[in-house]
Amino acid sequence: MDVDQDRLRCDIEANAEFGAIDSETGLGRTVLTGSEADRRARERFVDRLVDAGLEVRVDAVGNIVGRWVPSGCDRNADPVALGSHLDSVPRGGIFDGPLGTYGALEAVRAVQESAATPSRPLEVVCFTEEEGGRFGVGTLGSSVVVGERDPNDALALADGDGTTLREHLERIGFNGEGSIDASTWDAWLELHIEQGERLTDAGAGVGVVESITGITNCEVEIEGEADHAGSTPMYERRDALAAASEFVLDLERAAEELATVSSAAVGTAGSGGIEPNARNIVPERVRFQLDLRDVAHERMDRLVEDCRRSLARLERTREVDTTIDRYRDTPPTPLADRGIDAIVDAARARDVDSVRLHSAAMHDTANVARVTDGGLLFAPSEDGASHSPKEWTDWEDCAAATGVLAEAARSLAAR
Repeated sequence: MDVDQDRLRCDIEANAEFGAIDSETGLGRTVLTGSEADRRARERFVDRLVDAGLEVRVDAVGNIVGRWVPSGCDRNADPVALGSHLDSVPRGGIFDGPLGTYGALEAVRAVQESAATPSRPLEVVCFTEEEGGRFGVGTLGSSVVVGERDPNDALALADGDGTTLREHLERIGFNGEGSIDASTWDAWLELHIEQGERLTDAGAGVGVVESITGITNCEVEIEGEADHAGSTPMYERRDALAAASEFVLDLERAAEELATVSSAAVGTAGSGGIEPNARNIVPERVRFQLDLRDVAHERMDRLVEDCRRSLARLERTREVDTTIDRYRDTPPTPLADRGIDAIVDAARARDVDSVRLHSAAMHDTANVARVTDGGLLFAPSEDGASHSPKEWTDWEDCAAATGVLAEAARSLAAR
């Protein structure tokens, strides 16, 4: 099977024009769900699916699926699906998502143009709102197709201006009908840029993902006492920010200790606020949110317990009141041996060096792999840049990884 690198490049570069932004370095785009850029990106994608002879349908939350039924195959057989997303973060790059969607389309075209005779249909998928840039809910479309979120609840989500997903989709003409059930897929494959430097460090062309990190989010509140910054002596203060600073350092030490046994273990205090947030007042209250990740759920639990112990110590030593709310807990997702083996064998068949690794970021595959055999493969990212105009993957690397995707899809669809 031959992947047409020029055709793949043309598709990705054409898609990059939608929502294009000015940037001193690199190529960037902003494509939020329901925007004009989103409409144009979706319309072009549908046109390209139709040009390739795929039957297109759009579900109630805007997920797009193009279906190819090879001649002589059982059209009622469970299909092999592959794809990703077209939306972006604000001021994102041109490869995150589009390499997976257009790579999936190019993989199907490569199978079509080869002598392969798949026994199953192939489906190319574009999920809605993977990044969460509009509604703050990532992997939204894939959560609907696996039954984790009711489509009506998804459609009722509102952005910062109060506009719902339903209204956005109606305005751009992608308010489809019916549903897509990912559990009916025989297998699933997603190609994505690595968003790191492990592949380039290893000199490998493809990363074979064995598991996707879990994510725990906690909201922490530390309450002290507001006092005059000038007239309150240091020994009388119950400074919430000083206590919070100790907590953040405790979190850093706990994550670093855990990282000695798991390179996937990370802990971040990345968002917060101070009250009353005045220069001349001792801070009374600090609230911030934590992002804790690992590929083993028990280690995520351990990080949360380390946080609880730190807060208990601060209540004793600094006389502050604390709370911690673990409001989100997404467990790690191990990927199926079948998907992993298909990618490893495909890389070998295409003479592309591969390495096994974990995904430190969330992808639609984390949802889909809970209901069918899932596979996720990475293409190298130059300097590890991601969610930025600096994001870059050489076209030769895009084509090589797409070739592996095509071979893996062909292999799975032959069974």
